Amino acid sequence: MSGGPMAVIQWLAIVSVVSVVVLGAIMVSLGISASTEPDAEPLSFLEGTWKSLMATLDPGTMGGDEGWDFRIVRFIATLIGIFLISILIGSIASGIDQKIEELKRGRSRVLDGNHTLILGWSPKIFTIITELVEANANQKRPCIVILADIDKVEAEDEIKSRIASTGNTKIVVRSGSTLEASSADMVNLNGARSIIVLSPEVPNADTYVIKTVLGITNGRHRRPEPYHIVAEIKDERNIEAAELVGNGEAVYVLSEDLISRIIAQTCRQSGLSVVYSDLLEFAGDEIYFEEIPEKLVGRTYKDSLFAYETSSIIGVFTPDGEVHINPPMDRVFNPGESVIAISEDDDTVIANGRSEINVDTTLYSRSEDSGLKQESTLVLGWNDKGGRIIAELDNYVKAGSEVLVVANDDKLDIEIIKFQETLPNQKIAFCQGDVGEKKTLLDINTQSFDHIVVLSDRDIDIQESDAKTLISLLHLRNISEAAGVDYSIVTEMLDMRNRELGQVAKADDFVVSDNLISLMLSQLSENRELKKVYDVLFQSEGSEIYLKPITRYAKPGVPMDFYTITASASELNESAIGYRITSEAQNPDQKYGVHLNPNKSEKVTFSKDDLIIVLSED
Repeated sequence: MSGGPMAVIQWLAIVSVVSVVVLGAIMVSLGISASTEPDAEPLSFLEGTWKSLMATLDPGTMGGDEGWDFRIVRFIATLIGIFLISILIGSIASGIDQKIEELKRGRSRVLDGNHTLILGWSPKIFTIITELVEANANQKRPCIVILADIDKVEAEDEIKSRIASTGNTKIVVRSGSTLEASSADMVNLNGARSIIVLSPEVPNADTYVIKTVLGITNGRHRRPEPYHIVAEIKDERNIEAAELVGNGEAVYVLSEDLISRIIAQTCRQSGLSVVYSDLLEFAGDEIYFEEIPEKLVGRTYKDSLFAYETSSIIGVFTPDGEVHINPPMDRVFNPGESVIAISEDDDTVIANGRSEINVDTTLYSRSEDSGLKQESTLVLGWNDKGGRIIAELDNYVKAGSEVLVVANDDKLDIEIIKFQETLPNQKIAFCQGDVGEKKTLLDINTQSFDHIVVLSDRDIDIQESDAKTLISLLHLRNISEAAGVDYSIVTEMLDMRNRELGQVAKADDFVVSDNLISLMLSQLSENRELKKVYDVLFQSEGSEIYLKPITRYAKPGVPMDFYTITASASELNESAIGYRITSEAQNPDQKYGVHLNPNKSEKVTFSKDDLIIVLSED
């Protein structure tokens, strides 16, 4: 019985056969007959065995038996049958219960193939699933498989409570450790089209990610074709080891560095976080690669900006895998090259625009670009990203700029002093204080700063941290209204659901760290080549996304189409990809005024405060 239901059934079958054969043999040896008639012949061995079998399986067959010797043998067979069948039924029921329990625990093998496999569990998983569901909307029978060291029923319930609809996407959850090789077969690792490895919410999380990737790329039963692995690494010191175990099959998102860069860029440009979020969400317009049509071969990059009316061209992708974002306007397209475009979907990147550049140049305007200048930045709060953010800011400001860090940590001043040596353009100072107290904010004269960055406290609960951030924002709003000044504020938040609460504080931008990382992991799981594009967009070298005044490109107050803006920007070696209406900046239903990849034929009347979204080197 300790061998399980199948072992019990096998032994019951053996005992049944032996019992029936023995009883049949007894009938033959004793010359027992099935009838009391004088001329009745004794039963043969085969007939006796059959009678014993029937009594074993069905006690009702004894009703017409005659003769006590025959009845006794049949009664014994019936008792044996009752005993054996009872055990059989119990074993089968137990086996079914065991199988159901196994299915509940999520230990059965996944039969689906060509699925997206998510290894690990963290708060990021809900955004990733939501984005993949959106991306799979036009796919046939898509499937997402999740392997995590968490109870299957609990995980499924949490997914249902956090995600309203999964559309046509099937969600399969399996319980197990991502570090165990035995789990690979359970989730059909070799049949997955892409694999996302999540960083767990534990100390030294990168070691878990690296070991998981190593188990995939060097597994005993791995497939011969390369895997498509996307993983998150938090500490840049671990990226080299991660690349080694990735063996060219994995792309990594360096999450802490990425968020630091985005916060640094966003604090100087209101609305930039909305642009990044829109680019990374499958629900909006995303980045696609599409081979150029024959009519663009031999034409310039500038020509391609006008050749796509419903897509915004941002670069060139070569057959060798090289990415050129906002290349020189006179760069000529070669056969086999692709455009890198922002478009609604991969099938909307169509050359349906103008073949010739024909716009009204009298609508152009050329306000001067102020370039780098001395700036003062206030950092409220501190976490591991603080140093990276200040270092990134140093690439965008003029020498003599200042940074003041305010945090309730009396040991931080030593770290700040050491950090000064790495900053050629900024002077950094530290002030101890509770950023959640209004008095602290009043004492440091917040209205004297050009930019304010509010960082989350990573050492406490997520909701408590966001609550402290919101309190600081409310105090800043109250001070700004009393002083009659507008602050340029970028805020780091940890939970996307708290962003709506933050709107009452009227901060310029909210950078939800986990949300942006989740969006990028989702995008890279669909197209790993996008990593090369993001590497250019999110660093200070090369072309980046900027929001610049309309007066730099065209005259406000005059109706014009976006072809005019595109042409004006191209004269400045910039690729225009959208605009921001400042009057809609506080309206979430209008994406906070950001209009990415507009139809180039539709006319818009800009006000003097509106901004054009461009790709530019400065």
